[in-house]
Amino acid sequence: MTRVPVRTDRAPGAIGPYSQAIVCDGFLFASGQVALDPASGVFAGGDVAAQTERVLRNLQAVLEKGGASLGDVVRTTVYLRDMADFAAMNAVYARYFPGAPPARSTVAVAGLPRDARVEIDAIARVR
Repeated sequence: MTRVPVRTDRAPGAIGPYSQAIVCDGFLFASGQVALDPASGVFAGGDVAAQTERVLRNLQAVLEKGGASLGDVVRTTVYLRDMADFAAMNAVYARYFPGAPPARSTVAVAGLPRDARVEIDAIARVR
């Protein structure tokens, strides 16, 4: 088993002892992304729709660096600070995963880094 870390400047760097993603045995395991702008390091505040947009662009950058795309994603987990945000998050999410979207769990959590409203992680097949 070979584990290869993924690192891109097009997504926020890890703020702890973890990798943006790991590629192992033909799959990419992406760490959760929050709405940090990778260029400025500034948190993209605002509503959950704006945050979801930034989160998915960050996730897309990590996937691409690791040899995958959003179309290769087989599983995601969405963490919401408030389930009242589900519909707004889902509307943005649906644009990034048209057709046959990946399997997904969505869970409500007590808190997220930087007081984010949404965090998303993913598993993808590497091309």
